[in-house]
Amino acid sequence: MLIAQITDLHLGFDEGNPVEFNRKRLDAVLKVLIEGPNRPDLLLVSGDLTDRGDDESYRRCADALAGCPFPVYPTVGNHDLRDAFARHFPKVPMVDGFVQYSLRHDGLRLIVIDTRERSRHGGGFCTRRAAWLRARLSEDRDTPTVIVMHHPPLDVGIEWMATHADEPWVARFAEAIAGQQQVRAILCGHLHRAIVAPWHGVTVTICPSTAPQVALDLNPIDPERPDHREMIVAEPPGYALHRWTGQELVTLFDTVENHVVLARFDEKLQPLVRQLRAEWPVS
Repeated sequence: MLIAQITDLHLGFDEGNPVEFNRKRLDAVLKVLIEGPNRPDLLLVSGDLTDRGDDESYRRCADALAGCPFPVYPTVGNHDLRDAFARHFPKVPMVDGFVQYSLRHDGLRLIVIDTRERSRHGGGFCTRRAAWLRARLSEDRDTPTVIVMHHPPLDVGIEWMATHADEPWVARFAEAIAGQQQVRAILCGHLHRAIVAPWHGVTVTICPSTAPQVALDLNPIDPERPDHREMIVAEPPGYALHRWTGQELVTLFDTVENHVVLARFDEKLQPLVRQLRAEWPVS
């Protein structure tokens, strides 16, 4: 099974412009997923669908995703507003006002949780959300499980976007998944870069954004001393593909941009492909 993930669409950043830069970037990624060689079985959209949470941007987002010939499963990020999200994605389940739900595909369980916290750029995970997650995990301790959320629960080194280990919501989330050996991976967005890191014995995979990326600068930042560092850069829009083998989840990242093809599988490369195939174990 092939799972695609996109994140941080930020539609409506250029307010009132239906053909804004971020929409063009989203359309380019969706075109590759739909028409390219790796059409997924489903698509996860891990938050920040819009930049301001306005109805018009959600309408444009829903219209763009409606063209996908595979199921689409979105959740919210810090830039989203749940009421507007629910109006334009009415089939997405909500629990106690939070966008949280689970689904199963090809022997894999996906649990989508809501880490939006009102008035915070960073994440949140209250006791009600934690109780719901613990209950869902306790229902099935055997099926391999992936948790999908917007905010990563760890600090990756980009200081101005950091999640700190001592934030209460991080401890609450860690406690909710503690001892749950069926949890194989945590898929996130928010940081606008492709990042992979271990955390509490689980692999956290952060998807690059379809909107512009966060600049890769690991130096400390002083809020009182602007140093003119790069913060947001127009690197190509990105996405992730998570390949579930039945045993393991393998993640691959790609970007959408014009590139020069240096080799194709033709008669000249056929001997190499034959050689490589001959080295496979005989089944």
